[in-house]
Amino acid sequence: MTGDSSVFPDPVYRDTVLAPLFDGVKAHYSGFMAAINQAHLVMLSDTRILDADAVHAIAGALQGIEQAVDVHALRYTGEYEDYFFLVESELKARLGADVGGMLHTARSRNDMDHTVFKMALRERCDRLLAQALQLASALLHKAQLERDTLIVAYTHGQPAQPSTFGHYLGAVLEVLLGDIRRLREARKSLDLCPMGAAAITTSGFPIDRQQMADLLGFAAPRRNAYGCIASVDYVTGLYSAIKLLFLHLGRVVQDMAFWSAFEVGQLYVPNSLVQISSIMPQKRNPVPIEHMRHLASVTAGRCDTVVDTMHNTPFTDMNDSEGEVQAAGYAAFDSGGRVLDLLSAFIVSVSINEERVEHNANAACITITELADTLVRQESLSFRQAHEVAAATASAVIADGLPLLSAYTAFSAAFQAETGRQTSLSESAFQQAVSMRNFVDVRNRFGGPAASAMDEALTQYASEIDDQLRAITLVRTQLQAAEQKRLASFNALLEN
Repeated sequence: MTGDSSVFPDPVYRDTVLAPLFDGVKAHYSGFMAAINQAHLVMLSDTRILDADAVHAIAGALQGIEQAVDVHALRYTGEYEDYFFLVESELKARLGADVGGMLHTARSRNDMDHTVFKMALRERCDRLLAQALQLASALLHKAQLERDTLIVAYTHGQPAQPSTFGHYLGAVLEVLLGDIRRLREARKSLDLCPMGAAAITTSGFPIDRQQMADLLGFAAPRRNAYGCIASVDYVTGLYSAIKLLFLHLGRVVQDMAFWSAFEVGQLYVPNSLVQISSIMPQKRNPVPIEHMRHLASVTAGRCDTVVDTMHNTPFTDMNDSEGEVQAAGYAAFDSGGRVLDLLSAFIVSVSINEERVEHNANAACITITELADTLVRQESLSFRQAHEVAAATASAVIADGLPLLSAYTAFSAAFQAETGRQTSLSESAFQQAVSMRNFVDVRNRFGGPAASAMDEALTQYASEIDDQLRAITLVRTQLQAAEQKRLASFNALLEN
């Protein structure tokens, strides 16, 4: 049952909407609102929209409220709609309705809300970028160490060709760096300040939007005031970029599960990352892989929740993109950050089981492609002829359960049957052609797994990681400088 229908707020509306929103502001935005209040007062002073006496009085009251009010101890009572109105009420109580109400000159809840949302997302995005770059550095380091470590590369779930662990990790790193670039591009939308847009059309007062952006650590104001309030592309673009990051990492995690399976076994997970079955003592369960997999999926799903909430909403001010939706999205940063931290630790800890690699390579004849290529180069066969010889050789050794290295007799017979002549390859030349190491070494083209190609690639990856690290460090330095400037400017108002 609801209470008196003429009294705001209705108890059910209070408990289901207003109280949770109030708690959300306490948890996520009160500090950012305080920063906006300080910056806005400085701007009102510098533009002479407010006189010096009013500015000095409001500055002192804001400082007093900050010192006296324990935000996190507050409980929603319905007396004030939310934290913003609580601060305004405190100002009026301390200064009177005339002076106490002046701080809200030339601004709206609309531009304030989207500004605090961007400030909260900016902070989380920068932290996620730092974690992603930590993973990139871990991948680079591991790829450098494992540049020459042979693995079986799989396609369609079947053994395909030899490669190296370093080459595989380089591919993972390239995708990750692309995702980091995409995330940094989405971060640029967070760097455009909505303050000064007011409700949706700016203000008739001579406000300085650039100053507000500077004091709050933004690169610039967002140009179109309507878009400052109505556009949610800073939300959808950011969460779409985050989703792709974890969708892509989830595929790598799934490979780790496959590679560490008993039947494949080419990836060894150390005991520190393995749990033993409670009933089957022989089982080594690399359950961190499962946690990374489901956390990556949960993160992608949380991103979808935010983006999909914007579907078919009007292009105007609306609650669908605010308060609770914003707070719901923050969980994606939490679960995603756990994936990045765990995967960073996991990658540097695992190793390749060389015996299993050799066993699987022999069982599946994964070097047979290079035998065909060698026959084209050295025996002047067409690729189709060479392919037939290689296929017959592979069929023979697989049927006999023998390694390809011991298949010279079968190869010679297949060559004779296909070409009508004897092969010029000696047994040692044949063994060289079908060795895993040779397979990798001759693939020294741009992007290949051979040492020279890998060294060039790893140098490029290292350079990009350094560039990205410098860029996010610069952003954080600029934010700190803006905060110091804002505090100094506000403190100067207290002294005047």
